[in-house]
Amino acid sequence: MPLEENLASTVAIAIDRIADDGSVIAGMRPIAVECPVAIEFNGIGYAVMMATPDQLEAFAVGFALGERLIERWEDIVDVDLHEHIAGWIVRVTLAPDRLPRLHERVRHRISDSSCGLCGIENLEQALRPLPRVASRSDAGPAAIFLALAALRDSQPLNQRTGAVHAAALCGSDGAIRTVREDVGRHNAFDKLIGAMAMDGLGWDGGFALLSSRCSYELVEKAALADCPMLVTISAATDLAVRRASEAGLKLVMLARSDAMLAVAPAP
Repeated sequence: MPLEENLASTVAIAIDRIADDGSVIAGMRPIAVECPVAIEFNGIGYAVMMATPDQLEAFAVGFALGERLIERWEDIVDVDLHEHIAGWIVRVTLAPDRLPRLHERVRHRISDSSCGLCGIENLEQALRPLPRVASRSDAGPAAIFLALAALRDSQPLNQRTGAVHAAALCGSDGAIRTVREDVGRHNAFDKLIGAMAMDGLGWDGGFALLSSRCSYELVEKAALADCPMLVTISAATDLAVRRASEAGLKLVMLARSDAMLAVAPAP
């Protein structure tokens, strides 16, 4: 299943550019597409997310990994994309041995939400234990600053629209190896994790760089993907810090061009 070509991720709208001197210039501007993307697993409607309809195959793989429905992308038999008048439907076929996991997870979902919490019936399911991160990052502050400086030029969709998040795989030297973009920060990370799984890419001593705040859901996705270090542009929540500590995931937040905050590991 190769990664699909980009779908329609922008549309053009008429705009008026209004300057501070009162002058008005009419023109056209691309804006990011945001539409419902429904994900089905083996014929079961599982979730509907508002997302950018781009790299949806990688999105489905990363989402399935984050939901713990699969352990590797080879657990997916097929992914079919279907355009609908209201958005997109992604139909995923899981291997037969994954079906008990699917059915158990569905029983704990009473509604669907991109945050991954709102549809869970009990607190045990909401905060399931995370695996300990086994990989380690060799990247230091200089590598993080280098990746931050290069991130903007690695976001072609955001350059055109100014409206999407990015999730980047960065090497231990700070070089950006690959990036995925989406209107949703969770979706962008799912796309990156899915693309890495499909392309056989590892963290290799590097780290993940996200253009967003560090919420607990992103920490969980990172831990489940065995990401050794998660770097975010904005701050973390207390739950994100606690979950990262439980998983042994290194966190760096408020990463800017002149400073960053490294969260101290729990004693």
